[in-house]
Amino acid sequence: MSALSLRIRKARRLASITQNELAHRIGVKRSAVTQWENANGTKPNVEHLIRIAIEAGVSFEWIATGRGAGECPAELIQAVVIDDYAMDALESKALGYLREMTSSKKRIALQVLEVLSK
Repeated sequence: MSALSLRIRKARRLASITQNELAHRIGVKRSAVTQWENANGTKPNVEHLIRIAIEAGVSFEWIATGRGAGECPAELIQAVVIDDYAMDALESKALGYLREMTSSKKRIALQVLEVLSK
């Protein structure tokens, strides 16, 4: 079994989610999840990997690469920086989406942004 397929299965099981339930939450058929968890099956695209991480409560970096912590930290670091503000319409829209997310989804979104910024 491939490392990615093992991580997907492990994340799903740790979250106590069935293949059918994960498929429903992501918006794919159960057979897609079955393929992702099969070493010789298809691989999920980045969007689906992000959704798997969100639904299973694991870090995107770990699910995508195997690096980093498997589970997201339970605690949140609270921070307020007075000079933080949206500098254009795109940043404003992104902040709006972040403000609507749960804490665990915010952590995953931050991890995705960190990877994309490199």
